[in-house]
Amino acid sequence: MGKSQEKIRRMRDALSHRQGDRVPVGEFFWTGFLKQYRQTMGDDFDPYRHFDLDYIVITPNMDPKIQPFEILVDDGKDIVVKTGFGATIRRAGEAPMPRYETFSVDRPEEMAEFEFDPADDPRRFAEGGDDQINCVGDALARDLPPWEDRVGAYTDDFAVFGSVCEPYEYLWRIIGSENSLYWLGTDREVLTQFVDQLGQYLLDFTRAQIEAGRGRLCGMYIWGDVAYVKGMLFGAPRWREMFKPHVKALIDLCHEHDLMTIYHGCGNALDIFDDMVEIGLDAYNPLEAKAGLDAVELKKDYAGKLAFVGNLDVRVLESGDPEAIRNEVRYKLQAARGGGWVCQSDHSITSSVKPESYELAIRTLRELGGYPLEV
Repeated sequence: MGKSQEKIRRMRDALSHRQGDRVPVGEFFWTGFLKQYRQTMGDDFDPYRHFDLDYIVITPNMDPKIQPFEILVDDGKDIVVKTGFGATIRRAGEAPMPRYETFSVDRPEEMAEFEFDPADDPRRFAEGGDDQINCVGDALARDLPPWEDRVGAYTDDFAVFGSVCEPYEYLWRIIGSENSLYWLGTDREVLTQFVDQLGQYLLDFTRAQIEAGRGRLCGMYIWGDVAYVKGMLFGAPRWREMFKPHVKALIDLCHEHDLMTIYHGCGNALDIFDDMVEIGLDAYNPLEAKAGLDAVELKKDYAGKLAFVGNLDVRVLESGDPEAIRNEVRYKLQAARGGGWVCQSDHSITSSVKPESYELAIRTLRELGGYPLEV
C-alpha cells in the first residue's frame, strides 16, 4: 500500500468510526507560524511533509469572477485589494486578519444582477493566479500555482481533500455579514432566491472540481461558518429552511463519488449537529474549545453517528507549557476510542504558537495515538 493510500485508509477508518493503525492528524497553519520555521529551514519548508500529516485541503479558485487582484492601496504598510468577489479588503501591517471594507452588493435588489463566471470554467483548476479564499488571510498571497499542480504535488503522499463553500459562507463574501443577517429579516424572499442560486452554482462547482480531480481526491471540505462563540448566528430553524438542503446536496454529490465530507464551521453550532447527522455528514471541524465544545463529551452523544476533526485547544499550544500541551493531547485522544476523531487544533496553528510547542503536540500524539489506545 502506497503512502497516500495508507493515509486515505487511516482517514476513512476514523471518519467511519473504526480503529485503524493510529489516530490521523491534519492541520491549518498561519503564515506567522510558518515564518518561524522558514527563518531556519528555508522558504521551501512544508509543514505537511515535515510533520508527515495525514491529509491536506487544496482549494480551487472559487471567486465569482476569475481575475487578478486590483491593488487600490499599497503604502508599504497597508495594502487594499479588490478581489474576484468584488470585495475590497485591507491587509493592515501585522494585524492577524484582514478587514473587509466594501462588498459588491449593497442593496437587496442588486443580488439578482450579480454575475458569475461559469462554475465549471477550466481556469479555476488549470490556471494559477489570485483568488480571495486562498490568497487573503493572515497574509496576502499572489499568483498561486494552478490547483491542478497543487493537487498533483501531494497526491502520492497524502489524503487530498478538495474544497467548497456552502451558500452562507459564499453569501457573506458578496453582500457582507451585516446584510446577510439583516436581510434575513427584511428581504427574506429575495435573499432566499439568491441563496438558491448560490446553492446550485456551488453544486456545479463541486461537480466540476470532482471531474478535474480525476480520481485524486478522497474527500471534500465544506466551509460554512454559521455560528459564533455563544451559538448560531441566526436561528437553527432558518438554517434548516434556507441552507440545510444545499449542504445536503453537496454531501450527497460527494458521497456519490465516494468522497469523505468534513464540514468546517467555527463557533458553537451544536444546535445543528443532529441535522448534520441526518443529512449524512461524515465529520465536523474545528470544534472550537474556546466556544465551549469538547470532543470527548460530544463523543458520548455522537459516537458512531458523527466524527470530529479538531478540538485541540490552541490557547494551550500558545501557552508553551509542555505539561499542559501533553495533557491536552492525552485528554482529547479519549475522543478517538473506537475511531471517530482526527487530531487537529480547534481552528489553526496561530503565529503565537512556538515551533517546539507544536512539535511536542505531534510527538505526544505519535507516542500515545497508536491503536489500541492507552490513555
